[in-house]
Amino acid sequence: MLEGLKKSLRKITRIFKKKKKIQLGFYGPVNAGKTTLANRISLDWLGEEVGAVSEIPHETRSIQKGSIQKVEDVNIETEKGSMHMNIIDLPGIATQVDFKGLQEYGLEEEEAKERAKEATKGVIEAIKYLDNVDAVLVVMDACEDPYTQINITIIGNLEARDIPLIVVANKIDKEEADPKAIENAFPQHVVVPISAATGENLDKLYEAIQEHLY
Repeated sequence: MLEGLKKSLRKITRIFKKKKKIQLGFYGPVNAGKTTLANRISLDWLGEEVGAVSEIPHETRSIQKGSIQKVEDVNIETEKGSMHMNIIDLPGIATQVDFKGLQEYGLEEEEAKERAKEATKGVIEAIKYLDNVDAVLVVMDACEDPYTQINITIIGNLEARDIPLIVVANKIDKEEADPKAIENAFPQHVVVPISAATGENLDKLYEAIQEHLY
C-alpha cells in the first residue's frame, strides 16, 4: 500500500513538473559511458563538465568530493522547443565490487580495498537517490552483451518504481557495437543508439527525452 502511494505521488509530481524542470538521472553499469554522456551534454549547453572520466572502474568516484555529481539548469533547445533539466550522474552499478579485480589495473592492495569500499557505498547511494529523480537514462555499452544481471536489475528496479526511462545504447562509434542486441533485450522500452564520445545521434536522444520523459 505504501509503495502504491509513493508511485501515485511520483506521478502527480511529474505532472506538475511537466514542461518546467526535470531531475534527469544517468544510471548504468560501470564504464558504460554515463559520465562521458553527461559531460557531452553539459559541455554542449553549459560549457562545463559534470565530472572526470577514467577506464579504471569506480575511479571517477574516488577522486570526486561525492559519489553523486550534479549539474543544474541545463537548457536544451530542440525543434520542438526547449527542455530545462538538472543532470544527475550517479555511480556505476555493480552486483559486487571485488578489490582483486581493481588490482588488475595496477592499484596496490590497500588502495584497491579502499576503492572497493567507496564503490560499494556509491552503488547504495545511487539506488537510494532514485527517490529524487523524475526520469532516467539507462546507459549501456553497445559493445557488451546486454543480457546481464546488472542491466536486468537496473531496468527491473526502475520499472518497479514506475520511473520513466530511456535506454541509451552507447559507443556506436566502435566497430563491434551492436545496438540492435540492446533493442532486442529490452523491447518494452525506447532504445536510442548514440556515441557519447563523438556526439553521434545526440539530436535523436534529445528528441526522445522530450517525447517520452519531459
